[in-house]
Amino acid sequence: MSPFTWAAIYLTVWWTVLFAVLPIGVVSHAEAGIDKGDGGDPGAPVDPKLKRKFLTTTWIAAVICVLFWTALHFHLIHLPSLPSEVHEVR
Repeated sequence: MSPFTWAAIYLTVWWTVLFAVLPIGVVSHAEAGIDKGDGGDPGAPVDPKLKRKFLTTTWIAAVICVLFWTALHFHLIHLPSLPSEVHEVR
């Protein structure tokens, strides 16, 4: 596979893992007993720790992609052969 394909796979895995990691350890203002006052959402996180979650997402996605590459490289799984050229339909 080309590097472009691997980058697309990594980004897809990264976004999927991000949505799995985001709710971990979140404490809302309502759960913490903090009154947001007028206009504040009580379900908003007190401290979302986004930088830590982005770093966690990055290494988890990297591990998943390395495992996927290893499985493909050692023929543990087989993907169907796709044509490498785009043919014009007449």
